[in-house]
Amino acid sequence: MNRIFVYTAAILPMIFWGLSFVWTKIIFTSYGPVTTLTLRLIISTIVLSLLILVTGKRERIQRSDLRFFILLAFLEPFCYFIGESFGLKLVSATLASVIITTIPLVTPVFAWFLLKERLTWVNVSGLVISFLGVVVIVVGRDFQLTASPAGLLLLGFAVLSAVGYGLLVKKVVGRYSSLTIVNVQNFIGILFFLPVFFLTEFHDFISARPGLDVIQALMALAVLCSAVAFVLMTIAIREIGISRFNVFTNIIPVITALFAWMVLGESLHARKLIGIAIVIAGLFLSQLAGKRPPVKEIFFVEG
Repeated sequence: MNRIFVYTAAILPMIFWGLSFVWTKIIFTSYGPVTTLTLRLIISTIVLSLLILVTGKRERIQRSDLRFFILLAFLEPFCYFIGESFGLKLVSATLASVIITTIPLVTPVFAWFLLKERLTWVNVSGLVISFLGVVVIVVGRDFQLTASPAGLLLLGFAVLSAVGYGLLVKKVVGRYSSLTIVNVQNFIGILFFLPVFFLTEFHDFISARPGLDVIQALMALAVLCSAVAFVLMTIAIREIGISRFNVFTNIIPVITALFAWMVLGESLHARKLIGIAIVIAGLFLSQLAGKRPPVKEIFFVEG
């Protein structure tokens, strides 16, 4: 396969996932988090279902595996997106992106604690360095938090949900294609979100008058981040391997910071840039161990 196409397939998902935090902020000007997530899942499920239909890659889910899919969907997209989206309402898009990008660093720690998998000093060092980078971003010169504590806790909840998902998905990942896993969990995720949507945001939804920018951001989030990016990721991993693909995920916070500054007017001061650089250094260090788990979608790195 053409090398330029392969590396384009690796880079574009990172751009889409980096932009997802900015697009979500734009959508929040008209819709609440639950509405945003429900619409996103509905649109992305339709797109992925059509893709499966066209490619003829439909797989039947075994009844014995259904309980795993329900739990996977509860962890992600439901719990993960609840934490991420409500956290994103309280903190900057850049900070949310930085925290979410640390998920692959946290996962080996829980895998060591719960599954007794090997944990190297490189894993621990990468986690500590990236944590220090986050501290640089959220703590001011007077050592006071510059970010919402509630927002940080919600994003932490999203990280833990994604870690739980990453550990559990091993139960089904060998028996079904990634496309099937994502589509099924998104469909079940819709069933989790719909009752919450009707109880909390339905009336606001029917009275909202979203602008073209909101509609465009919603379609980009659902189609590009939850469908196209996933397909491109699958191509890239097949051609260059998961380890080399994972290196590209380090640019996600940079993409978010740049476009949040250009589109949302978020500040891009020296302390934030230094913090992002430290986080990325920790991520690179962790990859030297060769233990980093596959990234999001099947686990969603995006916002």
